Amino acid sequence: MSRINGFVGRRDFLKFASVVGIAATAFGDSFGNTKQTAIADIQPVNPSSISPNEAIRRLLDGNQRFIHQKRQYPDQSLEHLRLVAKAQYPFAAILGCADSRVPAEIVFDQGLGDLFVVRVAGNVISDTVIGSLEYSTAVLGSQLIVVLGHKRCGAVAEAIKNEPLPGRIGLIIEGIKPSIERVKFRTGDNMQDAVIANIQYQTEKLQESSTILAKLLREAKLKIVGACYDIDTGKVSIIT
Repeated sequence: MSRINGFVGRRDFLKFASVVGIAATAFGDSFGNTKQTAIADIQPVNPSSISPNEAIRRLLDGNQRFIHQKRQYPDQSLEHLRLVAKAQYPFAAILGCADSRVPAEIVFDQGLGDLFVVRVAGNVISDTVIGSLEYSTAVLGSQLIVVLGHKRCGAVAEAIKNEPLPGRIGLIIEGIKPSIERVKFRTGDNMQDAVIANIQYQTEKLQESSTILAKLLREAKLKIVGACYDIDTGKVSIIT
């Protein structure tokens, strides 16, 4: 495989992942661990990466600009559009809820190519979500993943009600229910307690479900944090 500054290029990463995936299919589930371990050996290429703590600072500074209506609309010029058309190097990845009121680039006042955003109702972890976030870190070089939930999340509310739902909506709710079962009501607001519990649960599940992300975490090349967006004020708070 070709290397740039000691790192494997993304084209070779994808070729390698494809070959391993085919082999995994041919040899069955017993090959799964080998596949994960082999791909986890590949290092990302990002010539402009920043540390996880700096990425958090940049996000929260942008959120403050959004709250106080002092947005800078960074990296949204035609010149920057043409620049990122050649390659993307997002400084952070966001797993957010698909709720229309929580667009990550707007609430963090960021621009084209700044954030790698995955959105699904209830910010629920799935194999597809994990694969997308593995790509953002192992290939694109993002060193921060933020699991972003929000106040009065409809998906969490449905999980609390625990009633039958039509179509495949129930599949999303099933991914939230484990967090509801273990929630500890501390604030007096059962709904908000459940939202926070879901953020924490999905954050933990993400860390435990990927060999690639676990390796980057051990090497201090990645940080995964939870955060909650207040749809009334626009403020994002980091959840510890």
